[in-house]
Formats: sequence, structure tokens, C-alpha cells
Amino acid sequence: MSFIMYLINGISLGSVYAIIALGYTMVYGIAKMLNFAHGDVIMIGSYISFVTFSQMGLGPVPSVVISIIVCTALGMIIERVAYKPLRKAASPLAVLITAIGVSYLLQNIALLVFGANPISYVSMLDIPPVKLAGGELTITGITLVTIVLCLVIMAVLMIFIKKTKAGQAMLAVSEDKDAAQLMGVNVNGTIALTFAIGSGLAALAGILLCSAYPTLTPYTGAMPGIKAFTAAVFGGIGSIPGALVGGILLGVIEILGRAYISSQLSDAIVFAVLIIVLLVKPTGILGKPIFEKV
Repeated sequence: MSFIMYLINGISLGSVYAIIALGYTMVYGIAKMLNFAHGDVIMIGSYISFVTFSQMGLGPVPSVVISIIVCTALGMIIERVAYKPLRKAASPLAVLITAIGVSYLLQNIALLVFGANPISYVSMLDIPPVKLAGGELTITGITLVTIVLCLVIMAVLMIFIKKTKAGQAMLAVSEDKDAAQLMGVNVNGTIALTFAIGSGLAALAGILLCSAYPTLTPYTGAMPGIKAFTAAVFGGIGSIPGALVGGILLGVIEILGRAYISSQLSDAIVFAVLIIVLLVKPTGILGKPIFEKV
């Protein structure tokens, strides 16, 4: 029974990783850049929800909505100010260094505003646990909400990509920016929309993460951001289903490694599995090889 509990907790944690990984995989798939400030957008979203819910006394729904709106706007500002001028940079290292700089900027702003001391995050979700197998198996409300919400987000996003005009524009830009622009697609607007969606999802992931692990600091988003990027690569970066598969597998491996091997080595186990997978399949589990024309 304990194995099943660990498995459920791993799927729940992996669902959070999957939601965060969507931001990485969408931005890379469409703009061909890695937004390493994405993890810190998670942290900003968590602080916004903490302030609105715990200090301003707003309800859970307004707090979540405000957090998503702020992070969506933040993502678009980051794209416009930091990344757009470098879109045609000669070296991709310029974008990477800028992303690291934006990450440190957000962390230091949070340090100045909120301080370095950990904050006890109060969960907005007051959902009673569900008892199964005659009460031997107890699943918390936040675990259920996280798993269900992840599946709903993935389904809605897949429908959005395949059935809407904006989604089709994203697919066109991901294939060939120049050709898409010649066909009348607003490339700048499409990339900005991608950042907006990823950052809004990051806010939601931050709320779920801090509800399950209720400690908030300016560095809260750093390690989950790295692990979510790992999940995106694991599943096949650029693939939305790959983000789901990679995130859940990563969460399960982490929780089982923590439970059965060593809590101190759980992160090392996760990255070791990633290395093995990439040695066998360099494009990730669901990734497709990209052939460049010469």
C-alpha cells in the first residue's frame, strides 16, 4: 500500500513538473530559445498569490486569477524587453546569458521586497482527503486537484493548438518563422502569446507546488524550474505530450528514489536517469529528430 501512495505522490509532483515544463517546451518549440527565467516566474506567482490571499484577504479564485494575470504580463514583458531584441543574435549564448540575468534579477527583486526568510505558505485549497481501501490509503485534496488539473490543462492546450487559428499560427511559426511571416502570420504576436501562456501556467504551477510543499522563498522556483526543464528534455522538448510524460516520469522517479534509495540522492538519481535516456534516445521519449536543410 505504501508503494501505491508513493506512486500517487510521484504522479502529483510530476504533474506540477509537467505544467512548468509546458512553458519550456512551448517557448523552445516555437521561438527556439530556452527561457531559464521561467522558474522564477513560478516564484513570483507564488508570492502574488500569498500576498492576495493571506495578507489582503481575497478569496482563492481572485487570488489565483490575479497571480495568473500578473505572471502572464510578466512573461510578455520579459519576452519584449529581454528576448525580442536578441531573436536574431549571431550566437544563441546571448539569449542564454540574458535568461540567466533575468532569473537573477527576479530573485533579487523578491529578496528586496519579501526578504530572505522562508514564508509559511497557506494553501488555498480546502478539499478533504479521500480514503480508499478501507481507509488504508489516504489521498490529499491537493494531490487530486493537481493531477486532474494537469490532465485538463494538457487536453485544453492540445485542442487549442490543433483547433484554433492562434494554435495553427504557433505550429506554423515552430516549423518556419520566415515562411509563416510570408503567409501573413504575426510572428511577434505568436511568440508573445506563447510566453504569456507559459507564464500563466507557471503561476498556477507555483500555487500547486507551494500548496503541497508550503514553504516560500525567493529561490523556490529555482530547482523546480531546473527539474521541469529536465522533464521537458526527458519527454522530448518541443512536444506537449512529451512534457506530460517527462514530468510524470520525473516525479515518480524522484519520489520512489527518495523513498527506497536515499532522500539525499533523489535529485542525482533523476539526472542520472535523464542521462541514460538521452544516451539511448537523444531526442527524448516523444521527441522527433530535426533534419536541417543544407
